[in-house]
Amino acid sequence: MEVPLAGLPSQVTIYEVGPRDGLQNESAIVPVEVKAEFITRLAATGLTTIEATSFVHPKWVPQLADAERLLEILPRAAGVRHPVLVPNERGLDRALAHGVTEIAVFGSATETFARRNLNRTVEESLAMFAPVVDRARAEGLAVRGYLSMCFGDPWEGDVPIGRVVSVATRLIDLGCTELSLGDTIGVGTPGQVTALIEALGDAGVGMERIAVHFHDTYGQALANTLAALRCGIRTVDASAGGLGGCPYAESATGNLATEDLVWMLNGLGVDTGVDLAGLVETSRWMAGHLGRPSPSRVVQALSPAPAPQS
Repeated sequence: MEVPLAGLPSQVTIYEVGPRDGLQNESAIVPVEVKAEFITRLAATGLTTIEATSFVHPKWVPQLADAERLLEILPRAAGVRHPVLVPNERGLDRALAHGVTEIAVFGSATETFARRNLNRTVEESLAMFAPVVDRARAEGLAVRGYLSMCFGDPWEGDVPIGRVVSVATRLIDLGCTELSLGDTIGVGTPGQVTALIEALGDAGVGMERIAVHFHDTYGQALANTLAALRCGIRTVDASAGGLGGCPYAESATGNLATEDLVWMLNGLGVDTGVDLAGLVETSRWMAGHLGRPSPSRVVQALSPAPAPQS
């Protein structure tokens, strides 16, 4: 039943991260042909932004060692964007060689995670990103800046809002066209989300440049998303079937499931352009390849009950 709430956008862009962030933590290597079909199926549901892969070194994320091959065999649908993650200039070289038009860099709001994820301090990581962003923008690419640990860190605890704003504005100043605020371990709550977004607005960051990226460790992802939408956010990251985690933060569980997000937005009368039934079927298909059921509550609710055993 559709019952709109005042103060929400009429339309939301879903930034689908399942093929990259969703699969990167899988221990069993998913065949590149399956990845390509996964992305193709997602595009067929109406998703228009699907993060395809990452050009990190295969040693660090073996699951994504097939990035070049994936882009070579991936069918391109009109109007569908396929951003890729790059860690450094070498990653940018590889992306440019394969005709990529959008990239993302990934930073941290905390020193401990920056060390564990990038083997650098926050300041050193920003210095590493600077030439990547400069070159990408000079080539006409859009650049997203992921910022991890915006709401809590498993080693440092609470993360001060001022620190997040400081690093976030540095990423914007480097030239990032979009900023994705990550609750990497899923500890944020709606009041904290609201306070951070308002602080970024006070610092001069427009709401049209901010996306949110929630993990559902404590069941807060949808509540946090609703809080963000009420603040004027129009782009939400999600992962089909709730796949994902973070290989460098063990307490990071799955991402906000795209199906759960679409169900909520449909009920609020917010347009996503996504066919929910097709999305559920796609996630069930991928769950079959992974050998386990999808953690998405909507996928579970809309999937046929197993036949009784005789």
